Amino acid sequence: MSNNSMKNLFTKPLRNKKIGLALVVVIFFVSVISTVLFIGTKSTVALTVNGKQQEIQTRADTVGDLLSEQNIQVSEADLVSPSVNTTIEDGLSVEWKQAKKISITLNGDNQEIYTNAETVGDLLSEQNIQVYEADRVSPSLNTSIEDGLSVEWEQAKEITITVDGEKQTIKTTDDQVSEVLAKAKIKVSEHDKVLPGLDDKIGSDAKITLEKAFHVTLVNGVDKKKVWSTSTTVADFLKQQEIHINEFDRVEQRMDKLVNPNDVIQVVRVEKVTDVVEAATDFAVETRKDKNLLKGKEKVVQEGKKGLTKQTFEIISENGKQVSRILKNEEVVKDSSKKVVAVGTKVVTASVSRGTTSRASNTSPSGGKEFYVSSTAYTAFCTGCSGITATGIDLRSNPGLKVIAVDPNVIPLGSKVWVEGYGYAIAGDTGGAIKGMKIDLFMADKNQALGYGRKQIKIKVIN
Repeated sequence: MSNNSMKNLFTKPLRNKKIGLALVVVIFFVSVISTVLFIGTKSTVALTVNGKQQEIQTRADTVGDLLSEQNIQVSEADLVSPSVNTTIEDGLSVEWKQAKKISITLNGDNQEIYTNAETVGDLLSEQNIQVYEADRVSPSLNTSIEDGLSVEWEQAKEITITVDGEKQTIKTTDDQVSEVLAKAKIKVSEHDKVLPGLDDKIGSDAKITLEKAFHVTLVNGVDKKKVWSTSTTVADFLKQQEIHINEFDRVEQRMDKLVNPNDVIQVVRVEKVTDVVEAATDFAVETRKDKNLLKGKEKVVQEGKKGLTKQTFEIISENGKQVSRILKNEEVVKDSSKKVVAVGTKVVTASVSRGTTSRASNTSPSGGKEFYVSSTAYTAFCTGCSGITATGIDLRSNPGLKVIAVDPNVIPLGSKVWVEGYGYAIAGDTGGAIKGMKIDLFMADKNQALGYGRKQIKIKVIN
């Protein structure tokens, strides 16, 4: 082998190694330049994701590209700052906050929304809702928003409460009458009148009317009691108490009068009945003078007969007591017959005088009816005496006559009598105390009469 050939064999590999080395150097240099160039074209960005911040290098052109580069899917409700279309610059701060899905009920209207609010208060502000103290918010305004949270807001309504005519207002979210009154610190008794009812819902007019009950005295006929009432008319009060007024009944108060505390409402129970009775009618008495009869004596000539009438009365009773009995009609069933009575006009002429002998006064005549009586004496001038006897004898003008006072049922007036110790006399007088078996002897002298005293004596009725 020649020297040139050997030389060629030796120099050829060496040349190949140099070329390879040069290629490696070139490739390394290009890589370094490319890396430098690549790194040099990236921007440094501060990215905050759901509150966590990190610093990253990016070649993204916009904020939207940056978030896509970070595998963040942006929804419409998410918070992105600055906007997704903002160009990326070195040192830019980007924030993305994922919206939370919540359920919100506003005055009963429910919907699901996405929000970036931090608290319930922020959420309601985000919804342009101004919250007042009386509004109902659940959960509280300071509650942090969490995904899936349910939020409820109910606006308080202004309720007008009228108590016995006086108005007041209250703002509340309660819709039951009893709850509203309790919140207003208004006590209600079982007798009070509430409209709407305690268990009812507040009406669309947002009004409650309360009438406080008070005591009223109800007199129903003879029954009297105290009851509860609210301000109303007498007519409505009686209707509430289930008091039925009959045709003739009377209410002492006007039916349109307002009932006030401690009033007395009186119902008078009036009853009208018709009573038909048969009644005897008295007969008329006709007197006829009879000169043959002794004065003071009477004789029935014709007996009277009572008639019969049918009478119709209207009887009115108030509370069970009769207050009037009015004769409405009278019909004669049978006529009466008059009674005729003869009245004596004959005046007794007393022929028996005090000149009679003592023998005559002590000797009992034969015949006649004899019996014993209690006797006293009187004068024509005694207290209350007129001097004229029941048969018309004037004793003061005829002091010498012998006259005795008798009970006509025992000794008929006008009878001639014999009196033991007194003699013959006429039964010509009567006296208030002379009843039964008693007689009173007329004496002209007062002292003689007083001295006579009381004696049991024999008397004989001659005719």
